[in-house]
Amino acid sequence: MNVPDDAPATCPVCDADYDSVSEHAAGLMVNLLDNDQYRRVCFDPVLVGGEARVRFYHHTHSQAEPDR
Repeated sequence: MNVPDDAPATCPVCDADYDSVSEHAAGLMVNLLDNDQYRRVCFDPVLVGGEARVRFYHHTHSQAEPDR
């Protein structure tokens, strides 16, 4: 897992604010059931130096409210 230096100000998937971003090059698992901190995670596939990665944009409960 990596934290990218060039992360955008808002999520490129849903255009909402996010709490944190992480970048992954290998296997991953997501389970948000009963998660006290995050309500939603958006996934954005990117190329970094010609290699495929997936960036996770972690949204808190208030950032992921239905009106956003």
